[in-house]
Amino acid sequence: MLEYISAPEAAKKWGISERRVQKLREENRIPGVAKFSRLWLIPKDAKKPADARTKALRTQKHE
Repeated sequence: MLEYISAPEAAKKWGISERRVQKLREENRIPGVAKFSRLWLIPKDAKKPADARTKALRTQKHE
């Protein structure tokens, strides 16, 4: 059985803001997310998605 954590718990675990976790969820970048009533649940063993914004910033600097 999968264990879940809340978005605020995932934010703390990954060292990012709760809003960033929400954006990652909206972009379907966290596999296995489930919604229970109004609460979004993140699989406890989910890995922090790579930050796609970083690559874009590096590309802009080289142009």
